[in-house]
Amino acid sequence: MREYLSCADDVLAELSTSATDGLSADEAAKRLAADGPNKLKEQPKTPMWIRFFQQMADPMVIMLLVAAVISAVTGAIQGEIDFADVAIILTVVIINSALGVIQEAKSEEALAALQEMSAAQSKVIRDGKLVSLHSSELVRGDVVLLEAGDSVPADCRILESATMKIEEAALTGESVPVEKHAEAIALEGDDVALGDRKNMCYMGSTVVYGRGRAVVVATGMDTEMGKIAGALNEATEELTPLQVKLDELSHILTKMVVAICVVIFVVDVLRHGFGNMAAEPSLLLNTFMVAVLLAVAAIPEGLVAVVTIVLSLGVTKMAKRQAIIRNLSAVETLGCTQVICSDKTGTLTQNKMTVVRHELAAPEEKFLSGMALCSDARWDAEAGEAVGEPTECALVNDAGKAGLTGLAEEHPRVGEAPFDSGRKMMSVVVETLDDEYEQYTKGAPDVVLGLCAHIYEDGRVVPMTEERRTELVAANKAMADQALRVLALACRHYVEKPADFAAEALEHDLTFCGLSGMIDPERPEVAAAIDEAHTAGIRTVMITGDHIDTAVAIAKNLGIITDRSQAITGAELDRMSDEELDARIEDFGVYARVQPEHKTRIVEAWKRRGMIVAMTGDGVNDAPSIKRANIGVGMGITGTDVTKNVADMVLADDNFATIISACEEGRRIYDNIRKVIQFLLSANLAEVFSVFIATLVGFTIFQPVQLLWVNLVTDCFPALALGMEDAEGDIMRRKPRKASDGVFAGHMGMDCIVQGIAITLLVLASFFVGVYFDMGYINIADMVAGTADEEGVMMAFITLNMVEIFHCFNMRSRRASLFTMKKQNWWLWGSAAMALVLTVIVTDVPALAQMFFGNVTLEPRGVICALLIALLIIPIVEVYKAIMRHVEKEA
Repeated sequence: MREYLSCADDVLAELSTSATDGLSADEAAKRLAADGPNKLKEQPKTPMWIRFFQQMADPMVIMLLVAAVISAVTGAIQGEIDFADVAIILTVVIINSALGVIQEAKSEEALAALQEMSAAQSKVIRDGKLVSLHSSELVRGDVVLLEAGDSVPADCRILESATMKIEEAALTGESVPVEKHAEAIALEGDDVALGDRKNMCYMGSTVVYGRGRAVVVATGMDTEMGKIAGALNEATEELTPLQVKLDELSHILTKMVVAICVVIFVVDVLRHGFGNMAAEPSLLLNTFMVAVLLAVAAIPEGLVAVVTIVLSLGVTKMAKRQAIIRNLSAVETLGCTQVICSDKTGTLTQNKMTVVRHELAAPEEKFLSGMALCSDARWDAEAGEAVGEPTECALVNDAGKAGLTGLAEEHPRVGEAPFDSGRKMMSVVVETLDDEYEQYTKGAPDVVLGLCAHIYEDGRVVPMTEERRTELVAANKAMADQALRVLALACRHYVEKPADFAAEALEHDLTFCGLSGMIDPERPEVAAAIDEAHTAGIRTVMITGDHIDTAVAIAKNLGIITDRSQAITGAELDRMSDEELDARIEDFGVYARVQPEHKTRIVEAWKRRGMIVAMTGDGVNDAPSIKRANIGVGMGITGTDVTKNVADMVLADDNFATIISACEEGRRIYDNIRKVIQFLLSANLAEVFSVFIATLVGFTIFQPVQLLWVNLVTDCFPALALGMEDAEGDIMRRKPRKASDGVFAGHMGMDCIVQGIAITLLVLASFFVGVYFDMGYINIADMVAGTADEEGVMMAFITLNMVEIFHCFNMRSRRASLFTMKKQNWWLWGSAAMALVLTVIVTDVPALAQMFFGNVTLEPRGVICALLIALLIIPIVEVYKAIMRHVEKEA
């Protein structure tokens, strides 16, 4: 693209076209056939059925399916298939896959939104005639006409510009429309930053002022917009930290099941002898059934579904706090966010130029009126604000705040010298209420001040002195040092209407009125949000296409940086290797004058440091980095459709503080998910230990359908309620967890094992008590023979059900005592009641009881004893928590 910054005649020669006649229709057709239409390529959509089966690639789901197959095969060989086991497993798999498809983000919409940003029709010169064509028919070398309100249809080199200004904020991050010209731009170094290419205009930007003529130099995927679309196609989807840890957990459980099955197989071989097992296939089938039972016991079948539902509930809660989650897994990613790379314009600032400071000489009403009249923006009474070019809107809004809203009607314009970049000012002549005339000249302070022979002082016009001129120059510098855009106003009075409105005739012997300093101000809530983020260990980094002075001033006000040395430009970034950037990435809090590829590079550098990175933004230029970040955050109000469609989360209120609220909610959800995982795993470990011990001894303690009932019904309701637990008080005073932290970080692995062993001992104790109630004695031989375990199995089943319900109350906090928690989780109380009812149903309803236990009935003493044994889990875990609090405090 750099070759098109040179002389316009050279560009036309390079493209073999004419500024006056454009291309011929035949030549345009040849180029269209060669280069293709001027539109962005769409990414192929994945069919719904493929998405459904992709959800089944999860290791836990695969293990469940394998268990179902083994159960069905062994049942078929034995002539009796247990349809309950297979049906329950398949139901879980189907529901989980369906949920995943429903929640999956449809990122292909991003390219469709990009394409819609292209202009539908363009005014083009073909064969020397002006014609209107669909923008997709444009080719390199076409000459297009542009005027205020037009969308730029392709990347173009400007040939003529009549004070043309183009809004490029969505592409470059520049908050103020850029005035364009047709002159060549001298190259400094390898290239010129996108925002500094004043003789170029780009697809997706909008003409807001003036008019111009330009020649198309790039179309379709070769445009800057096309490069962004290409980056979106190339960006790869990454697993979130929780997905990675659950995947690791799945592999751990798989290895554990395989290891236990091998041990059981070896034990069976040693017990029965290899020859006997070879001679009796039923012994081998029995080993397979034990393997299925252990797989069912080891795998928390409800975990995937529970985690999905907890995340979905979190999505609903976040939506009420104005954070719309588009990607379900983004919820937990927010909880470990360590760096927020934020766009400035429209995200940290209001994307609305606002006058924030005056240096008045004339009376305030005259100054505000003059600034408003010397502009082409107009007050919209219905909207209650000005419409037009942002800088001029700021001046009209400034007057509007003082009640000066009908100025254009009261003081009609009779003549003007339009703004010119060479003069750096504009002048208008308006009629006054006493039928005389007043000229107002607005422009760059140094230029306007040089034309002033007088100045207002105490409401009177007096001669301008050098001392006063020096004071005004200093005032202008003070405003500029605060990154304000400063404009000066001067006036001149006429008794009769001037005969000549040329700039040379009007712009001399002026009276100085004052200075206006404006800026795109920061959002009022952002500073507090950044401070809260800092307390939570989350770093905020500003990335903007704006000038470095403006960026530094805003960043200092917000508390992002404290010194100018912490800011860097895109040009300086280009001169740094990836290794240098990696080494110095933590030195910089502000990146100014950046291009889209810089944003992605910054995100990648933070990720190489092992950080979980969020990227916020609203413009098209933010889309690739938003997609590449661990968590992409788009703006719902000012954001483009492209940004919204690639983002993981969209802020409905464009409020930066909402990001911090979402991070807090993400931490709460992740904490609760870990509690759910610990609760389910400790229970499942107890099941594994119980089945393993019973198998080694030679008796049966549970059947697969009983364990499936516990895992999918009894466990799930309390686990879901646990996912609704309120955030613990210190959640935003903790540092973010590291991406490398496993699910079992913070002694959670030991917690699961200790609590699993405790539950195992309680379940086995209940089993042996049940055997004693049934037989009046405990005889291992009778238990192995299967004649003395029916009542014991039922008591063990009741205890397993109830101990998990009681244990769920323990897990409201992994370390705090249950008895010190002030708030109640009424969802948990409700789920405990429901689980109790379901346990009573499955043990007392004849049809269900027969399916689960045969014809066994349990006396009231057995039920009461089973409940009391289950209740012991609360004091046991309370003692364990107290020990761990002491250990972690001393560490």
